Order: sequence, then C-alpha cells, then structure tokens
Amino acid sequence: MIERFVHGDIELALVVRRNFRCEGIHFFTPGTYSQQLGYMNRPTGYVIPPHVHNPVRREVQYTKEVLLIRSGRVRVDFYSEAREYLQSTELSAGDVILLAFGGHGFEMLEPTEIIEVKQGPYCGEQDKSRFEPVDPALIAIKDKSP
Repeated sequence: MIERFVHGDIELALVVRRNFRCEGIHFFTPGTYSQQLGYMNRPTGYVIPPHVHNPVRREVQYTKEVLLIRSGRVRVDFYSEAREYLQSTELSAGDVILLAFGGHGFEMLEPTEIIEVKQGPYCGEQDKSRFEPVDPALIAIKDKSP
C-alpha cells in the first residue's frame, strides 16, 4: 500500500496506493522534506482546532511534486540525477505519488486526470532540465526482466 522507489540512498518517489488505510494521522515524509505528505483518518466529531500558519522562512532547493491520479492510468518512469533510466511503475485512479529526487517522465496509458501540488513560485524553464526519454520498448523489456 506504500511503495518507496529508491536509487542508492536517495528516495526518488513514494507512492500511496488508493487502498491505504490506518487509524489517526501518519506522515510518510521525513521532516526534512520541503513538501510534506501525510494521511489522516479521523472519526465523526473529531475536531482540529482552528489555526493559522505562522510566517517561517524556509529555503527550498529542489521542487517536490505530489500528484493525485483522479482518473485513468499513467506509467511513471524514474531516472537518476544523471538521467539514467531506472524503473517504472503504474498509477491508477486514487493513487498518490510524491516525487522527491531524481528525474521522472510520464506516459498516459488511458485518458487520465491528475491534480498536481508543488512549491511555488514557478520559475519557468529554469525550474527544470528536460531530456529525451528512454525508448518505451526498452522499458517494457527491463520491467519484465527478473
């Protein structure tokens, strides 16, 4: 129900599958991540007191993205910082992924709706470095290998 995609000692991504359940509150990310991902399961009548968030200066060096797959299916391809293809996974409606480090690309396997949350402000083209994806046929071969 929770999948972590790791290359060496670097967490590339974390997937929370649509069927994940637990009681109370659970955070999947360490406190050091600039994007936090958590889950809450609270009973009827549980109260979260009203609050405001205080201004706190933070320094963000890498963009982290959270994607919620609303409908459809998508293949996510993971790459190292050196742009080397590593592996892929498939996401379906209700799955959530936090993209933490490394590179990634996507192919929609059917019409797909995605909600994306990431830090701002968006810095335009300086925000990312694009590169050529690995051939999808090679992905299929690598995914089938033991």
